[in-house]
Amino acid sequence: MNDIILIKVGEIILKGLNRRRFEQKLLGNIRWRLSRIGKFRVYILQSAIYVEGDADADMDAAFEELQKVFGIVAISRAAACEKDKDAIAALAKSYLREDMLRAKSFKVESKRSDKAFPMTSVELSQYVGGELSEAFPDCAVDVHEPELVVHIEIRDLAAYVHAAPVPGAGGMPVGSNGVAVSLLSGGIDSPVSTWMIARRGVRPIPVHFFSFPYTSQQAKEKVVELAELLTPWCGRMRMEVVPFTHIQEEIRDKCPEEYFTLIMRRFMMRIAERIALDNGAKAIVTGENLGQVASQTMEAMASTQAVLSLPVLQPLIGMDKSEIVAMARRIGTFDTSILPYEDCCTVFTPRHPRTHPTVAEVEEAEAALDVQALVDEAIRGLERVPVGYDSEA
Repeated sequence: MNDIILIKVGEIILKGLNRRRFEQKLLGNIRWRLSRIGKFRVYILQSAIYVEGDADADMDAAFEELQKVFGIVAISRAAACEKDKDAIAALAKSYLREDMLRAKSFKVESKRSDKAFPMTSVELSQYVGGELSEAFPDCAVDVHEPELVVHIEIRDLAAYVHAAPVPGAGGMPVGSNGVAVSLLSGGIDSPVSTWMIARRGVRPIPVHFFSFPYTSQQAKEKVVELAELLTPWCGRMRMEVVPFTHIQEEIRDKCPEEYFTLIMRRFMMRIAERIALDNGAKAIVTGENLGQVASQTMEAMASTQAVLSLPVLQPLIGMDKSEIVAMARRIGTFDTSILPYEDCCTVFTPRHPRTHPTVAEVEEAEAALDVQALVDEAIRGLERVPVGYDSEA
């Protein structure tokens, strides 16, 4: 019995002339993910991806790993046989024996991609369904609400039998839509926004602003852990850690208090853009959520983004906090995000922040600073932290 993993892709099939580029990116991501598990053959035919392992391959581990690969909408453990109705029926009875014994009802759904196969999909479903009903008389046929659906696919190379597919991560292959710098703090929002932009095919470069000794080493390690938690979804990343202490002290000493947060955010944007341009990134990603805090009003965001030439992507902009928390729980970052370590955004927080500033007002408030020198100093002090399965390398 040839046990394989059968993968269905999502939006890639709509890509027209660009489709092959997206397919190749997804195949490359799958091969990289599976390389740490064992030896696998990965190939694509008729808009489906096939994963075959060698004799020692851990198919269970591969199946679990593939559920976190963006670009995949459904995954099935399947078995293959020759394209013959009796061989297919025999395979269904043996491969799905345990499923049939557990279920109280079933139906068969067939898909005939190979139109040379002599039976229609309906005829094949009826034939295999009759064979299964005879072999498992305690499992009734129910074509409307079956407990078990037996799937049969007739494709170019073989016939495949599998039970219900497991949902994949969806989205598009990481790297297929370019590179972006993603601001990563220790809070709940920014890991979720990084995950969401990666799901749209963007390879993120996480950037963290570190203000030692106002923020502790444990706070920095927390953010590194958050980045590590994202790597099963996003792949390997290199986190850029920005020394931010001197900038915040200069803002505290020379700028009006009500503008502290806005000016700090403008510096973050400037530095993030420098990092982006140095790494070929085409956008800045933030975890901002409209109206959530004082610096996330329309006017405040306009004043902080005014220093940029690159676009700002805000995946969370219209979400409720409860939705963001639910997403953080789903992707596994929530428990780390709520650890009680401060980040730079809580340093020198103004008592009465300006919520509806004009750009001119903020520019006047930061006029006492040598902006370019401070940005250059921060860039010179960057610390690069590799995160991912082979981060030790």
